[in-house]
Amino acid sequence: MDRNGLTDEGAYDRLRLGQWLRGEARGDGVSRRDLMRLAAGVGVPLVASQLAAVPMASAARAAQAPAAAGPILKPLPAELFQVHGTNAETRWEALFGQGYLVPIDRFFVRNHTQTPVLDPESWRLRLFGAGLAGAPTAANPVEFSYRQLRALPARTLTAFVECAGNGRSFFTSQQGQQVSGTPWKLGAIGVARWRGVPLSTVLRIAGLTPAAVDVMPQGLDSDFVSGGVNLGPVRRPLPVAKALRDVLLAYEMNGEPLPPDHGAPVRVVVPSWIGISSIKWVGQIEVSDGPLFSPWNTQFYRLIGPDYPPEGTLLGPQVVKSAFELPWDAQLAAGRRHVLRGRSWSANGPVRQVVVSTDGGASWCRARLVGATVDKGWQRWEISWKPPASGAYTLRARATDVTGASQPETVPHNTQGYLFGAVVRHPVTVA
Repeated sequence: MDRNGLTDEGAYDRLRLGQWLRGEARGDGVSRRDLMRLAAGVGVPLVASQLAAVPMASAARAAQAPAAAGPILKPLPAELFQVHGTNAETRWEALFGQGYLVPIDRFFVRNHTQTPVLDPESWRLRLFGAGLAGAPTAANPVEFSYRQLRALPARTLTAFVECAGNGRSFFTSQQGQQVSGTPWKLGAIGVARWRGVPLSTVLRIAGLTPAAVDVMPQGLDSDFVSGGVNLGPVRRPLPVAKALRDVLLAYEMNGEPLPPDHGAPVRVVVPSWIGISSIKWVGQIEVSDGPLFSPWNTQFYRLIGPDYPPEGTLLGPQVVKSAFELPWDAQLAAGRRHVLRGRSWSANGPVRQVVVSTDGGASWCRARLVGATVDKGWQRWEISWKPPASGAYTLRARATDVTGASQPETVPHNTQGYLFGAVVRHPVTVA
């Protein structure tokens, strides 16, 4: 067995299943029983009921319907979101009492341009590149239709998706440093229950070879223009090891078909990694036998600053963070006890401890963990607090994960304001 979990004996089965997906096996006696055998040969256990509703592949490309009137399609009421141009940040107070998952109507939106509206029936996922058997080209790729993708064995995963710039504004407000980009507080994150097909399944059916190095999904949204330069469709490579480990091609979110603003009909979900890796509206995936590059791993999403090498440091996993389920500058009643609630998360694994300070960091008390971390999600917590007097207070929460990683007081400056993982100072007034 090679490093990608493939065997030489499976090569023929991969070829035949790939021919079915491309529509080349359409008239040469490939029955449902044959397809089930071929799928089993590459570790994809289909059943007859799954195949019954799956037509043979068409060569048609995805057709894009007109985009929404604004950059974001769903309603963005002020009590749920703070809008930043093409992006919408979830207000943390909107999560109070909402349970573990973030409802779709409250889930943050990160768009480079605007939300496209795509037709699932004509949508195709196209795979090509020298990392696949036979090195299919972009002009003659392995293709999956939406129905074919949904016929493959599905997996459900609870995971957070978080923008790399979540917390960016605190570089300036807490550390006095100038950074570029959307001035997020902490609302560029959401946890959802995603359902779809493991990317590893699709790669193996398409003929992944031992030579594969990088996998680069690309979106079907409009080209991104920066500084007057057209940088093309949003795309960012992943190492093949990560692609095979836990990446999902998701078509459902919280038990519903994926909405347009969150990547319909299919998006990539890369657990624990920065949000740009989880490409929305995915339409093609290049599989290479060498490193791949795009503006999203060369020009953007690198740590550049005095504490980093001249070429910067490439971003991958997220860092430890915490947030209170309170409005910014919340007003709390004096003379009574309050239950402060919040959520903490880490790319490294579950959060094992959260401590809270209400006196500027002079003392810390341990919060009570509520429930447990689900899959690659977050940890909820709460702590009781009775303010000693009226006035202005600054709340702080610090999480520590199972690896011992914790939130520092400050983080090194980087020019684009990525990965702010320091303790955030949350102002409240007691009156």
